[in-house]
Amino acid sequence: MKKSINPLLLICLFIAFSCQEDEASLGSCVTCNSPQTTPFEVCENSDGNATVNGEDTETDFDTYIADLQAAGANCGG
Repeated sequence: MKKSINPLLLICLFIAFSCQEDEASLGSCVTCNSPQTTPFEVCENSDGNATVNGEDTETDFDTYIADLQAAGANCGG
């Protein structure tokens, strides 16, 4: 009898490795909050831009953090 690979297993493995690549492409992360928002995480992606909630802001990480702080947000850690 011929054994076949379970397609569900392949899909699960693909998803697991895809998520690991996303996490590996992110550099340092900080948590920011302000009176107007709930806490959120800002990460530096592999090209140096800030990423918020998985979305590339297309803005340099350090500039993005400085602008948030200038607007009254607290970012750190």
